[in-house]
Amino acid sequence: QLQLVESGGGLVQPGGSLRLSCAASGSTSYYYAVGWFRQAPGKEREGISCISHSHGNTVYAGSVKGRFTISRDNAKNTVYLQMNGLKPEDTAIYYCAAVLVRYTCSTNAREYDYWGQGTQVTVSS
Repeated sequence: QLQLVESGGGLVQPGGSLRLSCAASGSTSYYYAVGWFRQAPGKEREGISCISHSHGNTVYAGSVKGRFTISRDNAKNTVYLQMNGLKPEDTAIYYCAAVLVRYTCSTNAREYDYWGQGTQVTVSS
C-alpha cells in the first residue's frame, strides 16, 4: 500500500508560480511512477505530467509543456510539480497518483492505483 499527500496549492495571480509536492509513505521501497492530474469544475480529469521512478523520464501535456516541470527526490519519496506562468485556466484541484512501474510513466489516469486527496490551485487576480 502507498499513501500520497499533496501540498503547496493556493491562490496565485496570473503569471505567478507555485510548487506542488506529493509525499509518499507506506510501501515506498518499490518502484513507482508518479503522475499529476487536475480536475476543474465541470470538466474531466486531465493528466498533465508524469515521471518514471528510474532515469527520470517525463511526459507533459501540451497545455502545460514549457510552463510546468516535474521532478522527484527518491530519497525523500517526494515528487514535485513546479508551475510557472500560471493562467486562470490552470485553476483546478490537482492530484498526484502512483503506479508500480520503474522505467516509464503515463498520463492516463486509468493506469494508476494510488491517489492523493488533492490540493486546490486557484489562479485569479
